[in-house]
Amino acid sequence: MADLNFTKATDEEHEIELDSFLISASWVSGMGFVGLKAKFEVRTVFVGNGAKIKVKGKSEKGKKLGKVKGEMQANVFTGEFEIPDKIELDDQIYFEVDLPDNGLNGESAKIPVYPIPKIKSIKWSAEEARRGDVLTLSAELENVKDGTETKIIIYEFDQDGGHDIITDLKATIKDSKIEEKWEYEYHEDTDELPTSEEVERYGGSYNPPEYFYTIKIGEFELGKEKQDSGILLFKDWIQIELLDASGQPVPKADYLVKLADGSEVEGKLDDNGRAKIEGIIPGNYWVQFPGHDDDL
Repeated sequence: MADLNFTKATDEEHEIELDSFLISASWVSGMGFVGLKAKFEVRTVFVGNGAKIKVKGKSEKGKKLGKVKGEMQANVFTGEFEIPDKIELDDQIYFEVDLPDNGLNGESAKIPVYPIPKIKSIKWSAEEARRGDVLTLSAELENVKDGTETKIIIYEFDQDGGHDIITDLKATIKDSKIEEKWEYEYHEDTDELPTSEEVERYGGSYNPPEYFYTIKIGEFELGKEKQDSGILLFKDWIQIELLDASGQPVPKADYLVKLADGSEVEGKLDDNGRAKIEGIIPGNYWVQFPGHDDDL
């Protein structure tokens, strides 16, 4: 940088000359994708507004991305190159900068080029999850390099499209595949889930917690629009007990449980007056013991 110390008298006009500098020539993203546009940015110091700039896009293997011309504004210039189909998978792209009126030129760093990634298959290891279940999330991908870092994003599905992110997991592509473990746990209060009777007032229906996941590679998030992973359903359990007026268990009593979606489960208590019902939908439920007083 130029020496900006000023030691002349301040009670008269002086003319000084400041040297201009090219500070940076950089890509906005750390990777490019065939058929899409790669954005770049040029930054300078002491280059006046309207200064001419020429930018040439190239690849390491000699392919041309084209030319961009323009003018500097506030020492910044931005633009983009469309990456042509002829760029090879293992090629890298860069650009050259020329500001002829200021005698400045430079070159950006090189970034790798990839074809647009695609999902070949993606799935959960199960269709239903219970608290503490460890699920395997796996996907097979196309147009990706082994060793590429990815992110698995798990969403809670919303019928209106307002999906909430539950968590995300880091994964590395190996043999064009990823596979990660995730322990399921429901962190909300199930009794706050609206029942069918409650949502019917507004023309809806009971909707249990459901989940899907996506794969994010660079700027691409794959599998979100159509929930390609499939929907994972949360199944819960309840335990009921029947005691008589003296606090003693009532064995072998019949029970009827009405679930949040309006469905019913029938059964018989064990010798200790208890029953554990697994694999049911979460939410509020009502229990009846036919043949016994309601206050039991």
